Amino acid sequence: MSVSRSSDQHLSLSDRVVALVKSLRSEVPECLAAGVIDMTTGMLMAVETVDSHPPEVLDMLAAATADLFQGRNVVLIENIFKERRGVVSDKHYFQEILVNSDNLAHLFLRVASADDVVAVVVCRKNVNVGMLLAQARRVLKDHGVL
Repeated sequence: MSVSRSSDQHLSLSDRVVALVKSLRSEVPECLAAGVIDMTTGMLMAVETVDSHPPEVLDMLAAATADLFQGRNVVLIENIFKERRGVVSDKHYFQEILVNSDNLAHLFLRVASADDVVAVVVCRKNVNVGMLLAQARRVLKDHGVL
């Protein structure tokens, strides 16, 4: 994961991930929580939230994110789409997923510079979805990961 902000260039990967999460949390409208998940390890690399959550809930978020993007059926659908469209690539087809629950909007964005890393943003459901997408994409771009 590369970073384009000049002040972030000399930070460790861990510090860059924390900076990304802090930026998502502060710059995305109605944001209640943000995190970054490494789907190869199933690890939540960083998280910032307005509420405290038990560690097992956060671990389940990481596992669910991996299933959401790389579950057996999802990969099968991606491969069918790529085949039907004549796409020959190892790149994943699904890049962003928006999930609305009763009270929240959950946006999952695959990081372009690290295909198995996903940024997660959780907002109040009344968020303007266009602004949610635009701001989350902008923050990832500013950090050199989109």
